Amino acid sequence: MIRKYAVLIIMICLLSTNWAFVHAQQIETSKFFSETGHYVKGDFLTFYNSSTNATFVYGYPITEAFTSKDGVTIQYFQRARFEYRAELPGGQRVQLTSLGQATFVSTGAVNINSPAACQTYSKNSPAVCFAFLEFFEKYGGTAQFGYPLSGFEYHENVLVQYFEKARLEWQPGKPEGQHVVVSDLGRIYFEKLNEDPGLLAPVKADNTTQNQIKSIHVRAFVLKAVTLNTDSQLIYIIVQDQLLQAVADAKCSAVVHWQDGRTDSNTISTNFSGIGLMALSFSNQPYGSLVYIDATCVIKEIKGSTTTSFRIWY
Repeated sequence: MIRKYAVLIIMICLLSTNWAFVHAQQIETSKFFSETGHYVKGDFLTFYNSSTNATFVYGYPITEAFTSKDGVTIQYFQRARFEYRAELPGGQRVQLTSLGQATFVSTGAVNINSPAACQTYSKNSPAVCFAFLEFFEKYGGTAQFGYPLSGFEYHENVLVQYFEKARLEWQPGKPEGQHVVVSDLGRIYFEKLNEDPGLLAPVKADNTTQNQIKSIHVRAFVLKAVTLNTDSQLIYIIVQDQLLQAVADAKCSAVVHWQDGRTDSNTISTNFSGIGLMALSFSNQPYGSLVYIDATCVIKEIKGSTTTSFRIWY
């Protein structure tokens, strides 16, 4: 008799624990992302959390949810835009904006194709090949990214491929197995539509310490995408914190990788606008060679890095 009661009590406890866990999940309707200083709420949060790789394929939110000029509730993320379509059935009301389709302008296909390493997904769509194919299949295929719109193309010295809902790009400076990433088309589309820049401003989070650097985002670009074989170059390094605020006095090292295997390095600090500049002069570089610059910045032991490049054209 005592044993029967003990079993009953244990079962009640287990059921109560499981119910409490489910109940806790159900009431999580809002999440603050300190990395960018924005909330994701309601159905948008449910959709975001339904992806096991949300921060990888969507990035962090860069606005709050708001009503667009055509009356649709939307929210921008670094690599995506969510739309709420109330007329659709439950579970389908959050849709991804076709950012790839909205931003794609061809610069001319790069003829890289190997039937053994490529796959097509419809009769009229370009093939997906090599590491892009592996990434595409691993992270959701056509359901996540839509159908291919282009083959390989160079956009701003970066090898990319456009899909209906995203753009994949090749980052040779990243570690092995991480060369393919999703482009930040959310921010690009935000600017293309001339959205209100005030929407990007971080909001205040309850019980959250503000103005504390938790992570840094490092970006770098060059003044000239192509140069003469004897020329000069200017490298811009931009450092922002998790709220996309400028980080001053970050210590940045830039390592230039030349075609012949030599490297040059320099150390600079960012100014009050979070920008550092590095001037570079060179001579007699091989025609057609690609020069890579690895930039690494540190502040308060918090580190971030990126890569940019330019081509010696003639």
